[in-house]
Amino acid sequence: MVGTDNLRDTKLPLNNGSGAIPALGFGTLIPDPVATKNATKAALEAGFRVLDTAERYRTEKEVGEAMQEVFQAGKIKRKDVFVITKLWNSNHRPERAKAAFEASLKKLQLDYIDLYLIHTPFAFQPGDEQDPRDANGNVIYDKGVTLLDTWRALEGLVDGGKCKAIGLSDVSMEKTKEIYEAARIKPAVIHVEAHPYLPQWELLDYCKERGMVLQAFAALGHGMEPKLMDNPVITGIAKRVNKSPVQVLLSWAIQRGTALLTTSTNPSQIQENFGVSPLPEDAMREIREGIKSQIRFNAVVETGVPGFIPRK
Repeated sequence: MVGTDNLRDTKLPLNNGSGAIPALGFGTLIPDPVATKNATKAALEAGFRVLDTAERYRTEKEVGEAMQEVFQAGKIKRKDVFVITKLWNSNHRPERAKAAFEASLKKLQLDYIDLYLIHTPFAFQPGDEQDPRDANGNVIYDKGVTLLDTWRALEGLVDGGKCKAIGLSDVSMEKTKEIYEAARIKPAVIHVEAHPYLPQWELLDYCKERGMVLQAFAALGHGMEPKLMDNPVITGIAKRVNKSPVQVLLSWAIQRGTALLTTSTNPSQIQENFGVSPLPEDAMREIREGIKSQIRFNAVVETGVPGFIPRK
């Protein structure tokens, strides 16, 4: 971790790619296109320097437009923003991966991507249908390609120069090990659901020992029941340190050595999310030892279907 007095300025060094990733990131899984663009601009103006999108979110175009408007205003430069997007399941075949990457690059209006993730380790039937289903409504998987085949295609993108770093998303420990051990270019980032109800300590330790960054999505539990923000351990600490429960959760994530993503369309909430500061060690210990619930909010690691993306 790159040391700093301001927790929100923390950066985590990468084993390949653009040097380091800012720990505090902004996710753009936002259903409404206008809201996506406005929120992305608000996040950049608030100080966020990581933007996370994906082919599957259908927000790359709006994120690209927001970035270009901010860049043209002259306050922020492209080199200061760490941009992440993801390869969707229906493009796992190597011959499709490069075209998908180029399409994302075009929508984002960029010359390069800082981090390209395989969105899930599951390959779906190749084609333009993002959510292929059979007559019974079951996902149609693609057994003609392995995760390692897809990883090799991403290594080729790094060789091409437009992709600075690559990583995995929504993976188990077993899949992470499988790719790490076989990879010529090691994963820079492992992007998974992580919060005090699903702390992923074993995976975090594995990543730290091997120079990979664990990036937490759903760092606030996506506001789903049982709400992390209402947990008495979190609310008690928040009252004690004069911070909001949201700020306590985000600070905890950064202090334990992960990067994280947070999403909002409310400018004042975006500002609040950026206002993290260090927690006392007893608070860190209290969260680790005092929260016993084990809850996964998104079953994507079992199916490849993200639970937070509404189906059309």
